[in-house]
Amino acid sequence: MSSQEKLLDAFLNMDESSARQIVKSLLDDSVDPFEILEVCRGGMLAIGKRFESGEFFLSEMIMAAEIFKQVTELVKPHLGNSPSESKGTVVIGTVSGDVHDIGKNIFVSLLEVGGFRIVDLGVDVSQERFVEAIREYHPEVVGMSCLLSNSIEEMKLAVDAITEAGLRDKVKIIIGGGRLEDDAAEYIKPDAYTDNAAQGVKICLEFLRGEKNE
Repeated sequence: MSSQEKLLDAFLNMDESSARQIVKSLLDDSVDPFEILEVCRGGMLAIGKRFESGEFFLSEMIMAAEIFKQVTELVKPHLGNSPSESKGTVVIGTVSGDVHDIGKNIFVSLLEVGGFRIVDLGVDVSQERFVEAIREYHPEVVGMSCLLSNSIEEMKLAVDAITEAGLRDKVKIIIGGGRLEDDAAEYIKPDAYTDNAAQGVKICLEFLRGEKNE
């Protein structure tokens, strides 16, 4: 079993001590820190699926989130950006009717270590709140997250509300979530979508450099 597989196994078994030890070993071996976080993201997604199926309960979700937080703290110093470097502002939230925030929180953690200023609106965020936040904080990027299938419509309505408010050309919109596929993205019409938090950070960096126009 590889170290990455052992790390995933530690997540699924809620073994914080082993997870920390494996992460330290991987960092000592100069493994790409984003790769480490991606393994942990996979663990969180697997745990989320077990939660949805009733195999895991809220206590396991909370414990897993704490393990991810501890791992993130270990990895942060290896990501190469000073906390004082502000690359831009990202407003982010889970859309109305959806209270899942693990995926969003993982993305927020990576954005923070990547040097972004984050305005986290939390969960169950209304269309109006997204519009208000754009006017208040003047972000370069707006991130929307969802886990539930019926939240896809809420994402569409939020994007439409931003357009109707005359703000669509002032921000780039990135969406993410376990239920998003090409058809949903085509319907919602963001500038980008991904279910990979590390890739999402890279997309945001491309937005700021003006490299991504889709």
